[in-house]
Amino acid sequence: MRKPRDFDTELKALEDKARELKTRKVQQLGELVIATGADQLNIDELAGALVAIAETKDTSKREAWAKRGVMFFESRSRRAAPASQRNPRGAQVQPGNPQSLASGSGSA
Repeated sequence: MRKPRDFDTELKALEDKARELKTRKVQQLGELVIATGADQLNIDELAGALVAIAETKDTSKREAWAKRGVMFFESRSRRAAPASQRNPRGAQVQPGNPQSLASGSGSA
């Protein structure tokens, strides 16, 4: 005979997994704020910028921000990678200067 499913145990496991995923997301967002230097902003400035970004429907602005984000992560991975694994074409982004990446195209 088949053992009956324990729905309570399965539900608790799913709730635990959801809580773990939410905790990880919050931690990653905090790490992103710190890595970008946005932790230097006061909470009102940061919240206002995030609200403006979330409300923006202008696809060209969103695409520019996405490109800037890609460049940010690529520059971080290049700095973390050994020299032999860095971009062989030599197209280096200035490390630590995200403002120069999109020449201000990220402004709202």
